[in-house]
Amino acid sequence: MTVHHIVPPYLLERLEQTADDPTLRARYRQSLDHDAMFRTRPAASTTEAPAAPTTEAPAAEGAEASEAQGEAAAPSPQRAIHDAEHETALPGNLVRSEGDPDVPDTAVNESYDGLGATWSLFHECFGRDSIDGAGVPLISTVHFDRDYVNAFWNGEQMVFGDGDGVIFRSFTSSIDITGHELTHGVVQHTAGLAYEGQAGALTESLCDVFGSLAKQHHLGQAGTEADWIIGAGIFTDGVAGVGIRSLAQPGSAYDDPRLGRDPQPSHMSDYVDTEDDNGGVHLNSGIPNHAFYLVATTLGGNAYEDPGRIWYTTLTSGDLPATCTFAQFAAATQQTAESLFGPESPQAQAVTTAWTQVGVLPTATPSRTESIDLMRAAQTGLDTSTPPAPASPTPTPTPTPTPPTPTPPTSTPPTSTPPTSTPPTPSDSAPSPPTPAPPSPPDSTPEPPATDEPPGETAN
Repeated sequence: MTVHHIVPPYLLERLEQTADDPTLRARYRQSLDHDAMFRTRPAASTTEAPAAPTTEAPAAEGAEASEAQGEAAAPSPQRAIHDAEHETALPGNLVRSEGDPDVPDTAVNESYDGLGATWSLFHECFGRDSIDGAGVPLISTVHFDRDYVNAFWNGEQMVFGDGDGVIFRSFTSSIDITGHELTHGVVQHTAGLAYEGQAGALTESLCDVFGSLAKQHHLGQAGTEADWIIGAGIFTDGVAGVGIRSLAQPGSAYDDPRLGRDPQPSHMSDYVDTEDDNGGVHLNSGIPNHAFYLVATTLGGNAYEDPGRIWYTTLTSGDLPATCTFAQFAAATQQTAESLFGPESPQAQAVTTAWTQVGVLPTATPSRTESIDLMRAAQTGLDTSTPPAPASPTPTPTPTPTPPTPTPPTSTPPTSTPPTSTPPTPSDSAPSPPTPAPPSPPDSTPEPPATDEPPGETAN
């Protein structure tokens, strides 16, 4: 199992290069070394989901027994918070268990609350009991190492550093960070996406999406009220930045001389092709991140309702390939939205529009029939806003036989005197001027009746 860190390596490398203080440089290097070491550890087994914890109650009889069994069966989070005491051995000393009151240590309480907020999102909105769907306990360790500037999911538990106090605050302070890292566990137990390239970027995006939704659900925020920031408040006051990533405006989360500028793209035209960071998983995640934001804000209301349901159902469908691309995931969300809400529903339309806006799906093009009609309109000089009806196979006028005795307008007697010389025959119906006729109104010539068709068209 890959260890997933909230702060990408390129950001720590930048801090190491720009730090003037040798002590700070050493801290950033130490964090990078720890992260690299964790990535080489054996994978955590996910073949079988851990069994859900059970609670034994005193024996009871009758109605009391039924009520007790009902209470025991009700899902609830099972949290355990440990203190590493600035060491690196995991999980550390148990300092707070499920149901225990607050303790004097703020980091312990923040971690406890963040685990609970994430569990509540998945259970109350999607009916999922913990990250494995079977009630596995949520384990967390705080005060990992000394001045450690990261947080991570190692396949079995959450781990939080205290930050350096110069750039980063404690990583337990942001619910969306906890939600992000625990969602790695959900992906691990469901789609099992490869952590590389577009599949890896989708993994990071899914964790950002549900991390943000965990905070929105906890605060009771609608999508239009949310900040859509991952790591909101993680930077100290002296840093020019609002967080690590922004779903609303990828590439705008920070712009600081020490951190550099947020490099995330929001459109496929700016996709970063790189071998670093497992193929840019923390960079290109900005594209699907922004697609979800567009769906949520287009539909309005709570983003953890319809938009979250579409994304969660897609993630847990069992249909995503391990190497899923952005286009494959977009198509899967389209199918999910249509299945849940109908092909012509606002939800399905919002999903398609969002993926088109970020360049994952192509822009709609005219059908072949529409293209042909527009071309004909352009060739004949007609208004292209109203394509003409299909034209006759050939523009050459088809001769129309002239009746033996032309019928003049009603103002002329029923039978007219034929012109002098030979009476007209069907072959005389060509467009050339006829032999002069007795005086009559201009429209009483023995030519075929005129039509209102444009030049080149034939009356049928």
